[in-house]
Amino acid sequence: MTQQITKGIKVSVKTRYDGTTLQNSQLAYLFSYFITIENNSKDTVQLLERVWEIFDALNYKEVVKGKGVIGQTPTIAPQNSYTYKSHCLLLASSGAMKGIFKMTNLSNAKKFNVIIPTFQLTTTAISN
Repeated sequence: MTQQITKGIKVSVKTRYDGTTLQNSQLAYLFSYFITIENNSKDTVQLLERVWEIFDALNYKEVVKGKGVIGQTPTIAPQNSYTYKSHCLLLASSGAMKGIFKMTNLSNAKKFNVIIPTFQLTTTAISN
């Protein structure tokens, strides 16, 4: 498991290799990732956006930006957490992801970024 704390918000990541699939007639490697966001601060926060950088062993890089995660913009009270699952396709058998969650502190309306630590995606590991 990979973890990082930014301004009292802890992001934990677990990954899983899910096998291969065809994407546009090309072999692709499918990975699932499980994200838990724990609010260890004293204020309620809301996740507004996410920005992902996805890399693979073939030197391909993709940036994915969007509102919320999996169609949601969760509000997380102090000492609570939010967990979700998503997936990623790579053309190589290994790669990595990292990013940020853009959040707002609902107590003072200040926006801030939470770091999503770099985590590995590899076919040789069942999960990490």
